[in-house]
Order: sequence, then structure tokens, then C-alpha cells
Amino acid sequence: MIDLTWKLFKETGSIESYLLFKELENDQHDSNEFGQMENDKESSLESNL
Repeated sequence: MIDLTWKLFKETGSIESYLLFKELENDQHDSNEFGQMENDKESSLESNL
């Protein structure tokens, strides 16, 4: 979906498309950080066992 919004922005120059692209990009970045935090917690729990 993020690729589609970027392509739409490139072809139209629509600021709304760009803002949607940035929002999706930030959401993707936030979810990656959350996933990393969960992995760190699991590693910590396993090392305590």
C-alpha cells in the first residue's frame, strides 16, 4: 500500500497522497519498533529461565 501511495504522489503531485504516504511510513516504522521491543522482552525472559 505504501508503494501505491508513493506512485500516486509521483504521478499526480497530490499533497494528500504524500501525507498519506508519510502517515503509512510512520505507522510502519512504529510497528517495527514495537516488534523489536517485544523480541527484546522475550529474549530477556528466556535468559532469566
